[in-house]
Amino acid sequence: MYAQKITIKNEAGFHIRPAQLFSERAVQFQSTILLKPEGTTTTADAKSILNLMTLGLEKGAVVVIVAEGPDEREAVEKLAELVESGFGEA
Repeated sequence: MYAQKITIKNEAGFHIRPAQLFSERAVQFQSTILLKPEGTTTTADAKSILNLMTLGLEKGAVVVIVAEGPDEREAVEKLAELVESGFGEA
């Protein structure tokens, strides 16, 4: 298992477009990937846009990307880079 903590930077939070980009990137990996808001027991399957949208993450939310499987480290690092980039939003 590999995990990394990251903060949502987008002004509008983790809305439909970031969730779509996140899930599209997540399905490229074999590992099981979860997104967990810090301080809660809630988790979402990172490969499901619907699961991700249920988290209702706003700007400043701290989340943990957790992956388990053969490409877990690469999956977490690539997804963290995507979040850090602000999903290409200004």
